[in-house]
Amino acid sequence: MTGTPGARSPIPRLRAGGGVAALGYGFRPFFLLAGISAALGIALWLADLAQWMSLPGIFAPVTWHAHEMLFGFTMAAVGGFFLTAIPNWTGRLPLSGQPLLGLVLVWLAGRLAISASALIGGWAAAAIDLAFPAALMLVVVREVAAGRNWRNLPMAAAVGLLLVANALMHAEALGLAILPGSGWRLAVAVVTVLIALIGGRIIPSFTRNWLVKRGVGEAGLPVPFGRFDMATLAVTAAGLLSWVASPGSSVAVVLTAAAAILCAVRLFRWQGRRTTADPLVFILHLGWAWVPIGLGLLAIAQAAPAVLPEIAALHALTAGAIGTMILAVMTRATLGHTGRALHAGAGTVVVYLLVSIAAVARVAAGFLPEAYDGLLWLSGLAWLAAFTGFVAIYGPYLLRPRPDGKPG
Repeated sequence: MTGTPGARSPIPRLRAGGGVAALGYGFRPFFLLAGISAALGIALWLADLAQWMSLPGIFAPVTWHAHEMLFGFTMAAVGGFFLTAIPNWTGRLPLSGQPLLGLVLVWLAGRLAISASALIGGWAAAAIDLAFPAALMLVVVREVAAGRNWRNLPMAAAVGLLLVANALMHAEALGLAILPGSGWRLAVAVVTVLIALIGGRIIPSFTRNWLVKRGVGEAGLPVPFGRFDMATLAVTAAGLLSWVASPGSSVAVVLTAAAAILCAVRLFRWQGRRTTADPLVFILHLGWAWVPIGLGLLAIAQAAPAVLPEIAALHALTAGAIGTMILAVMTRATLGHTGRALHAGAGTVVVYLLVSIAAVARVAAGFLPEAYDGLLWLSGLAWLAAFTGFVAIYGPYLLRPRPDGKPG
């Protein structure tokens, strides 16, 4: 996401002033909104669990929690990533200024519509909420087509699938006849495949660069992307889509189990064990490790639901893979694109530790029913602290111009 070293940036120089800088590049507002929504969403969820308040809207509380984590928090992070990566893919100017502000307002309108859906009606809330993924998809298609960067057109398809997943969640809430849970399952599947694809590109690259600087020879470097990686991605996508369409089927069990094994081998080939000295690199490996863990747990949960509840596998993929990878990418990209050293300070390391505690505790709650409530609260509070910490540390970087005066 940081572009080619030494390449001339296509982004025009921004005037001084936090307000202008905050709309100069897609990662700035959307990474900040992702951090805020991650923290606020869990705070509201915990308050509802404690019966301190009642979550508004037509969604049941658990469904609201799933929806806002997927289509509030995660969609904001996905939007920030794509809007930042696309200029590097195409060489075109980034979406900025008023057009970017318009996209931000559409995302915010969706969050307000979900909160007020009991007042404005489910159909109106759905239309407003679906506007953001639809608009983001159109922006991605336009930019990829204008830059003739056809190899990244599948990214627009991924956003389109997230639009479909969101629509399915609304349809189920409105009482339409669809496969129960297909909306949130499709969203988890799409984002997991994106992590498998994009993470599988950036993690070996960043790892290789870091190891080369430390004089590690070719034998100790990550294995380059090849046919094994392509096969792993295909099996992973097939396994997750079979889980979406036919959860618990023998095909879904076999494919998700196979994907878990292949992803574990793929991760081992990236030499992450050599990067523990650099938290910015190691957290990417740690976050991606939740992909094979989650897929393995998902296979077990489908084959033997009495032994392992699906909720444990689900949170390995969401709180684990999605939450950790989003935090890892947001911290690294923010440092790089705001002209700061790629170094994780003490606060960032604490944030990484907290999100890891949140993921482990939430998955463990599925295994330990007698400790469920305590682990649930531990997970929620750790998650809340992690993303509050991200906003506190990285919020000023996202809102202010680069200290070196360069665009970004």
